[in-house]
Amino acid sequence: MKINILNKKYFCLAIVFSVTFFWIQAQTIEGQQLLNNAIHYHDPNDVWKTFKSSFYLIAQRPDKESRLTALNFDQAQSQFEFTQYENENYWTAHFKSEQCRLFFNGIEEIPKETREAYGLNCERMTRYRDYYTYLMGLPMKLKDPGTQIASEGVLVEREGSTYWKLKVTYDPKVGSDTWYFYFDPTTFALKLYQFFHEESKNDGEYIILEEEIEIGGILMPKKRSWYQNSNHKYLGTDRLSKTKY
Repeated sequence: MKINILNKKYFCLAIVFSVTFFWIQAQTIEGQQLLNNAIHYHDPNDVWKTFKSSFYLIAQRPDKESRLTALNFDQAQSQFEFTQYENENYWTAHFKSEQCRLFFNGIEEIPKETREAYGLNCERMTRYRDYYTYLMGLPMKLKDPGTQIASEGVLVEREGSTYWKLKVTYDPKVGSDTWYFYFDPTTFALKLYQFFHEESKNDGEYIILEEEIEIGGILMPKKRSWYQNSNHKYLGTDRLSKTKY
């Protein structure tokens, strides 16, 4: 009888340890696999490398008028163009690989005073290009050279929701910020991301993603709302649209 009781005791312990082990295992996922799953959700037909489409971004900021930007991608031809509209004026930055051309109201010969007033120089426009292509291309852009993906993604709770969380850093030649990406635990859709310039200072911002819009075969977040990490201050919202208005 004692032997049976001991056997039963150890059997129960074995079950507890097994369940605990698998529960712990279920809280993590291999980092590259998590990224691959997310890319498959947003770009199921692997079109990002040849992505070609035109659409609009409406930027809303507190106490400011909305700003309209037209985005034009042609990845296969290494071309990207964006146009910003301000009142009755508009200016365009066109990139062919690293070649930059600027236009103001459709004219390439831009007076010096106009360039200075609108900050129209290729160095600044290149930063805009990198910003737009990075955000519009997530999570596919996390496959770019110099991107350092954490070995594991972890299951976390944040503001009442569960996410797969993936840490991403960059080769110093590429970037110095630390990023965290949050994915739906079932579909692997990208739901939120945040970045820190210096994580110990809790600086940087986090961006909540809502709704989706299919553009050129890719499922993109339709609405991005920006907040400061330090105090959760609302900074603004960007919306994507296939039409100008």
